Amino acid sequence: HRSVFVKRETINVYPDTLAWIHDFTYSYNEPLAQEYFWHPAYNHYPLVGVTWKQAKAFCIWRTQKINNYLSGRKGVSSVSEFRLPTEAEWEWAARGGFELNAYPWGGPYGRNHEGCFLANYKPLRGNYIDDGGLTTVIVAHYPANEWGLYDMSGNVAEWTSSAFNESSYNFTWDLNPDYTYNAKEDDAPVMKRKVIRGGSWKDIGYYLQVSTRAYEYQD
Repeated sequence: HRSVFVKRETINVYPDTLAWIHDFTYSYNEPLAQEYFWHPAYNHYPLVGVTWKQAKAFCIWRTQKINNYLSGRKGVSSVSEFRLPTEAEWEWAARGGFELNAYPWGGPYGRNHEGCFLANYKPLRGNYIDDGGLTTVIVAHYPANEWGLYDMSGNVAEWTSSAFNESSYNFTWDLNPDYTYNAKEDDAPVMKRKVIRGGSWKDIGYYLQVSTRAYEYQD
């Protein structure tokens, strides 16, 4: 029966509000844990503590929501699905037309000609505050790339739909490459790695480069 091909899962709606606690050993981050997800002062800050499955589930919900709305309007077509970008799509978008440059703003440095930082990350020897933010900062605080995309590097790292494999560049197709794997609960942890891109406020400049690959576990 075709039902054997249908996978049903219950995905929690809320992010991990304790991410500010258990990700940082011996660090007083209780105010962030208590306020970040609830206080209006953080309304325009990036969401954190979201698993890969939660990000995918949000895309499915968003697609259904807009298509349900459009279905009631005469002469309006439905939209294609919202989804996470593949690793290659993310890199293409982050470059913003600068195919050979290291960062979304072009490069080759993390500062402009006036010495101002161009993203929120961990500069120099860990002087977090030097770029204007101790942790995350408000979305679109820094200039967009040439295609109008904000925060492609720094602030928070971003999920892609791609599974992480050190050798995937060697065996994926060179036309619109994509490597995916739907890990089962009993799979080994190494099979649950998903590609993240862009680096975050707590990463060094290397991870802000558009060609740098990193991963997190999907849960």
